[in-house]
Amino acid sequence: MEQEKSVRCSKGVALAKFLIFSGLGVFMFFVNVNINGKNVIIIQHIINFVKATCGPIIPYYALAMVAFGAVYPIVTKAYKRSTFDLIFTVAKAFGLIVGLMAVTGIGPAPLMTDDMIPFLFTSLVVPITLSIPLTGLAYVMMLNFGLVEFVGAFMRPVMQKIWKTPGESAIDALVSFAGGYSLAVLLTSEFYKKGIYTHKQAFIISTGFSTVATSFLVVIANTLDIMNYWTIFFLSCAFVTFAVTAITCRIYPTSKVPDEYYDQPAPPMPQRSGNLFSRALADAIDTAQHTDSLFTHLKRYYIGDAMKMTASVTASILTIGLIGLVVAEFTPVFDCIGYIFYPFTLLMHLPEPMIAAKAAAIEIAEMFLPSMLVISSSMVTKFTIAVTSVSAVLFFSASIPSLLSTDIPVKMRDVFLIWIERTILSIILAGGIAHLLF
Repeated sequence: MEQEKSVRCSKGVALAKFLIFSGLGVFMFFVNVNINGKNVIIIQHIINFVKATCGPIIPYYALAMVAFGAVYPIVTKAYKRSTFDLIFTVAKAFGLIVGLMAVTGIGPAPLMTDDMIPFLFTSLVVPITLSIPLTGLAYVMMLNFGLVEFVGAFMRPVMQKIWKTPGESAIDALVSFAGGYSLAVLLTSEFYKKGIYTHKQAFIISTGFSTVATSFLVVIANTLDIMNYWTIFFLSCAFVTFAVTAITCRIYPTSKVPDEYYDQPAPPMPQRSGNLFSRALADAIDTAQHTDSLFTHLKRYYIGDAMKMTASVTASILTIGLIGLVVAEFTPVFDCIGYIFYPFTLLMHLPEPMIAAKAAAIEIAEMFLPSMLVISSSMVTKFTIAVTSVSAVLFFSASIPSLLSTDIPVKMRDVFLIWIERTILSIILAGGIAHLLF
């Protein structure tokens, strides 16, 4: 009897942890609260408070993050792992030089104009260095106390029908969208090697779900001044990302990827009894029972993931972002690529079709750059490009190298084709949503 009571109490505490922490995380991320006349989510109120309180020192904090990102791969000798690691180590080191130019205001005149290095640093790097750490509490509560498993249980029965992936990929897809491409691609590669996914299934997930983390969506929304539409923006990104994947998984080149295992298929997972809701709740409680404390998760997030991610992303973005801006400003490269998408921006009656097409083209370099090209455009164009930059998934500054560094076999030709397909489909779906809203 004592043992039964202990189990019941343990499950009761786990249920409370699931409901309280998951509920708080959702509330902080998705419920607008009016404070001092600003009706935005709690996360944005926190970011605004930090900006107002610590304004003068924020650029130096951002530069410190860039410096950490530049030095860390050299100290840990990560550059020795692969050619991609070496290239990105050099890019991050150059990013530190660009960061110093931004903070000191000293640099080549063509690069120090308002729409080059200063704009890149102020509008992109600084918001990233704030949003990743400041979204940490909500992110940790949503990701680690059963919410992912609870929602995943409802998605599991439809994964094979809609996305041609096994039930386990429901959790992978949600973690991908919540945790971003780095965690997602590693998780997908691990499942592939364990025989949970076939080559085709791993390919679908890594090129279809592994987009940027939710915290980066906050940066995009702030950059384009659409934070007042945060919830619908987030839901639109999720809907378009998953809807596009449901299409691309059925067409070339994904349709031709071999449906074979890395080695041997893994044994099937045991099935829970009961109705769908009871199984979902049991999955959530089981996770909450066996997870670490909130403090432990926060400590792990801030000491490990948050600082490393912030530093790594900002250091590389300064280099790749600057290259993208220079190419966009002084060469016709992205204008030429943009003609691939121009018929579709025209078809969707976007108010600035050529600008939108060019913005869609530049996302292959870095997914934040499209927002910077349409910052002065109409709300329809801004919303369409914001969603498209997220749902296109593939970009050279991070997600493509992450994918190529795994054991999942991919060809660059296929990556380009999928990027084009995803961008076209995203423009159509996101453009339709934008016209309905605005």
